Amino acid sequence: MKFCKFLLSFSLLILILFSKVSSVRAADTELLGIHILAPHDLEYALNLLKTDSNKDKWHYVTVPFVYGDLEKFDNWQSFFDHCRKNKIIPIVRLATAMEGDSWAIPNRRQIVQAFEFFNQLSWPSDERLIIVYNEVNHSKEWGGIIDPIGYTQTLEFVANWAHTEAANYKVLPAAMDLAAPNSRETMEAFNYLSQMLTANPWIFDHIDYWNSHSYPNPAFSASPSRTGQNSLRGFEYELRFLKDRTGRDYLVFITETGWVDNRYTRPWLLSYYTYALQHIWSHPQVKGVTPFLLRGAPGPFKSFSFFDESNNPTQMFRAFQESVKGLSTEGEE
Repeated sequence: MKFCKFLLSFSLLILILFSKVSSVRAADTELLGIHILAPHDLEYALNLLKTDSNKDKWHYVTVPFVYGDLEKFDNWQSFFDHCRKNKIIPIVRLATAMEGDSWAIPNRRQIVQAFEFFNQLSWPSDERLIIVYNEVNHSKEWGGIIDPIGYTQTLEFVANWAHTEAANYKVLPAAMDLAAPNSRETMEAFNYLSQMLTANPWIFDHIDYWNSHSYPNPAFSASPSRTGQNSLRGFEYELRFLKDRTGRDYLVFITETGWVDNRYTRPWLLSYYTYALQHIWSHPQVKGVTPFLLRGAPGPFKSFSFFDESNNPTQMFRAFQESVKGLSTEGEE
């Protein structure tokens, strides 16, 4: 009898623990999310993402996790609790700390510490999406050096560690800057990816989803109808490369994209977003899109920002919402 009571109590405990994690179907998820810089931006993200037509849908939000966040457990748990309440799926991008003018190269101890931290959190959705650092074909994103072999080793270690945890982590590689040339400080994206595969021909077998930064270049200002590696369709070039080199078809998250707001782009932002939603981001392998950046003002990302210095919505905000509402209205007709 005591053993039966123990089994009943244990079963109830497991049920309570796992009931906090939401199972999300693709049909319940909106394509368009947003990229934020810190958990405290969530309320602004909800203001942008949640409308009367989609408030019951789940949305993706990309957010960096720097190693200083290891001291902020309560902040992150509160963030995840609010994500669960408001149907937000976080895409957590690993980051380190600035050393001089570059992001430090992570060591294995720091990676393990990050996952120990993540394991203690109650996550809002069943998939725990983790991006393994950022645009490493820029030297300033990787300790001031271009090192595809070193990054390949780090990606493999992170993926192996994540997948040994019984926690449904899903690993995404660092996105490439698709417009970067071969230079002292940058390496062309497909050159970098090719060197990764030379170092380890099976490296991309370790990832679960692809990760892309497909911007409307040049100057973050081009028409969405433009084609090419450095256009909004950059992810298509990456997916073809992966198919050719690995034989696999990956689903992709576009975790950075979007236009700058200036006198040339402003009249077209609504039509640009609408076209992208209808003709580009509707690609069957695109799982989610999180334009950069929710709150970038004041600062170097001001022209990308969906809120201004006074936290008022910008033209970018209005174009984003109107494009989503327009498509929702079309779907109802």
